[in-house]
Amino acid sequence: MENTPDLPELLYIFDPLCGWCYGMTPVIQRVRTEMAGQIQVSVLSGGMVTGDRVAPLGAKWNYIKNALQDVERAAGVRFGEAYLQLGEEGSVIQDSKTPCRALTVFRQLNTDPSRVIDFAHDIQRAHYFHGLDLNDPAVYTDLIAPYAIEVAEFERRLALPETAHATRQEFAAVERIGVQGFPTTILRVGQQGYVLARGFQPYEAFSKAVRQALQQAAEEQ
Repeated sequence: MENTPDLPELLYIFDPLCGWCYGMTPVIQRVRTEMAGQIQVSVLSGGMVTGDRVAPLGAKWNYIKNALQDVERAAGVRFGEAYLQLGEEGSVIQDSKTPCRALTVFRQLNTDPSRVIDFAHDIQRAHYFHGLDLNDPAVYTDLIAPYAIEVAEFERRLALPETAHATRQEFAAVERIGVQGFPTTILRVGQQGYVLARGFQPYEAFSKAVRQALQQAAEEQ
């Protein structure tokens, strides 16, 4: 995992198929950069689209299409024309398992823990901007190129039953935390946890919440 024991941990609980997470991840990236040395950022996948939620994109496209405009206005991200075409066609299956397994493998092979949040956003952009099918393992071959990760080993681990099991355990851990929706952000300082946001927050509000939680934690020590 990407933990550094002596730093407070900003725990970002997301799902690759969560549109509001697509808007929130750049906020987390900016906080990671601007508060380097003060906090560490860890990413947990929630498994939002699993089990009986797995379905063709077209099954919920009318709802999703209307929500996209809200995400764009609030977060300043853009959903690409390729994704909009994917949604209109509608046959691609929405399933969190493969992209979340890819993130599991990335954590294992990546040498810079601070980059996990970057890879998480790469996965989101592959789908939401470039319109790629995240069920296709070949998608991740291109995504890992900037990270100096050996392709064959990544592909081998992605297919392992042990990787699927580890990812299911991660989903279960998120459920035990009591997360009700995505994204959720929590600051962990020692044994204390401070819920920073449930849902999207713009950078100014979120960074303020992080600093206030750090101050509160320092006062409580």
